[in-house]
Amino acid sequence: MSGTERSGFRGAIFDVDGVLVDSPHEEAWRESLRELMEGPWSDIAGQTSYSPEKFTPALYHERMSGKPRTAGATAALEYFGVPDIDRRVKEYGEYKQEMIIRLISEGRFSAYDDAVRFVLAVRNAGIPVAAASSSKNAKMFLERIDLSRFGGTGNLHQVFDVDVSGRDFAHGKPDPEIFLTAARELGVEPADAFVAEDAVNGIQAAKAGGFSALGVSRADDVDALAAEGADVVVTDMGEIDLSALGRGELVRTS
Repeated sequence: MSGTERSGFRGAIFDVDGVLVDSPHEEAWRESLRELMEGPWSDIAGQTSYSPEKFTPALYHERMSGKPRTAGATAALEYFGVPDIDRRVKEYGEYKQEMIIRLISEGRFSAYDDAVRFVLAVRNAGIPVAAASSSKNAKMFLERIDLSRFGGTGNLHQVFDVDVSGRDFAHGKPDPEIFLTAARELGVEPADAFVAEDAVNGIQAAKAGGFSALGVSRADDVDALAAEGADVVVTDMGEIDLSALGRGELVRTS
């Protein structure tokens, strides 16, 4: 498009954990490390700074949220000064994965209703949508969200035109590779799409890729998301002006 005119958004890309789903990832990371420290790793626990109360929500959101499994495990073990990290990262990641599958199968997660309604509204407005989460469990979550109570049919995963979640990308967030891949598979340019993210490194990745960024604050981190350049930050996605998306703008309803 030439000049200063701006067309409407032609694509929307959504992170899953923390944006669409209140997932048990944090619980799985926290509890699996506790079990390891109290069991198989009890011999090295005293060499670390770890204690259960030190695995806080702030630690998870600032260092682990939005990262692929290996990167998330590494961040936690480095933080607590766990020795022999290279060997233990794989064990921690696998232990956490077993736990999260168990939690998901037990139904220990819920969809954010505001987000599901927003995705459906965006798709109904004719804007193609993509799921783009670092988590290999994203599809499992989305397939378990029944749309009948939102007036739809099927499950939330079926709504998405593209799903690049859980792929083994060369670079994780804040590198924009996952979002650039989603845009390419949607057939849109980054400048014509927006990314919805709840994590600081996700907002960084969106802006680095040339996307508009919608910050979704689920952890009292409005200022942190705004500081990374989010075009707008909301605590409820129902606050977004849907009509403005047709002008290529991310703004709140007046």
